[in-house]
Amino acid sequence: MMRFWPLLGASALFAVLAFACKGDGGGTSKGETPASSPALAPTPKTYSERPPITISADKKYSAVVETTKGKFTIELRPDIAIQTVNSFIFLAGEGYYNGVTFHRVIRGAAGKPDFVAQTGDPTGTGSGGPGYTLPAEFSDVPYERGTLGMARVGTDINSAGSQWFVTYNDKYQNVLNGQYTVFGKVVEGMEVVDSLTPRDPENVATPQPEGDRIISIEIKEG
Repeated sequence: MMRFWPLLGASALFAVLAFACKGDGGGTSKGETPASSPALAPTPKTYSERPPITISADKKYSAVVETTKGKFTIELRPDIAIQTVNSFIFLAGEGYYNGVTFHRVIRGAAGKPDFVAQTGDPTGTGSGGPGYTLPAEFSDVPYERGTLGMARVGTDINSAGSQWFVTYNDKYQNVLNGQYTVFGKVVEGMEVVDSLTPRDPENVATPQPEGDRIISIEIKEG
């Protein structure tokens, strides 16, 4: 089984911070689940090839991510990662992310620094993907708190699929910059991302809580 891992260097940080992307890779108050929008179990879909480009690098796009903990808004960056943003918008429109778990949330754990919240795998295992891969689209935009990045398989920079992550702080941007495609930033509702249930599926010695889910992603233009 393949795994999506950010490369963090040959140190203990790799074991602590590397997050699985194993295969293919104002909000509501904390803890509140919108009663009118239940999070349904996802229906995994696969596609034979990446979607054709249907967006413009010159236009503005945002994504409102509704989760079981509330909503947050992402400003997407087609100007620096058009293939990645185009794929994200395509998959969101297909309902691909609906019901998908934040399967890896490295935050608030004793002895572990806050790192990322990762999602985008309909299987919830860290091994799922859309059936196609995306090329690396590196830029000079650095990783910092709230940055949106694409996970990938091991050291293959052109192996991103559907799994993405939000960074919790600026501390580890140097190990992510130039290694993982930046394609947006959380501009509203970061407190919702902060409230996601911590879980580390690589910690097999400890039972992990159920992950919070995406209910829907609404794409807005302009």
